[in-house]
Amino acid sequence: MSKFSEAIETTTDELKNKVTWPTWQELQSSTVLVMVATLILAVVIGIIDLVGSQLINLLYQLA
Repeated sequence: MSKFSEAIETTTDELKNKVTWPTWQELQSSTVLVMVATLILAVVIGIIDLVGSQLINLLYQLA
């Protein structure tokens, strides 16, 4: 059980003293960046899906 409590102490110390936490402004800008990138990726995947489904429909009509 002492190894467990030692691990908890070490983890707590590392989170308090060794981790560099982002500022509120850095966190906000990172969040906006992730949201914009996600939106762009969703649009690109949507376009690929639309074009793919149109091509498959065209192939089915030819057959």
